[in-house]
Amino acid sequence: MLNPKDSEKLNMAKKESTFGNMLMALLIISLVSSTTLGFVYEFTKEPIRMVEINKTNAAIQAVVPPFDNQPAVESYKVASDLDSLRFYPAKMKGVVVGTAVETYTKKGFSGLIKLMIGLAPDGSIIDISVLEHQETPGLGDKIDKAKSDFSLQFQGKNPAEFKLIVKKDRGDVDAITASTISSRAYCDAVKRAYDAYMSTLVKNQ
Repeated sequence: MLNPKDSEKLNMAKKESTFGNMLMALLIISLVSSTTLGFVYEFTKEPIRMVEINKTNAAIQAVVPPFDNQPAVESYKVASDLDSLRFYPAKMKGVVVGTAVETYTKKGFSGLIKLMIGLAPDGSIIDISVLEHQETPGLGDKIDKAKSDFSLQFQGKNPAEFKLIVKKDRGDVDAITASTISSRAYCDAVKRAYDAYMSTLVKNQ
């Protein structure tokens, strides 16, 4: 029979052994998990990238003429205010037929609004698509082409002549009824894209 001291030492040894085994098991599990995650990431990275490219190309197709290049791959950034906007050149047989600009404003009634704007080589607006917004359903959400014809008034207009300001503020844009803030924000995002685009033309002259 073990005396109390020997029994205590034996219990301590068992506890240390159990703790060591648990620690080793946790280390092995962590190693296996991190390795598995690494493999999953590498395996899915390219498919995810292609999904994003296809999604972006679809948004670009909605606002510019037909193209035969990969605008998402050939994209570049242009400085705008304290940030930058991403430009997607749409080309047909090597010639730029339009440029899609991913623009935004934080002046919406509910904050951020993101748009994709198609601009012709001379800066005229080809078309506009809403990428993201949180505007009020039935009111501000009418900036979306699927909800109203608000965006159609911009098509074919050149901001050099067409004032991107709502008529209430002495501009040329018919605001959405009861949604002046959303309308102003939309114009702000469009103007940001146009100004950035024109700045590139000036630099390239």
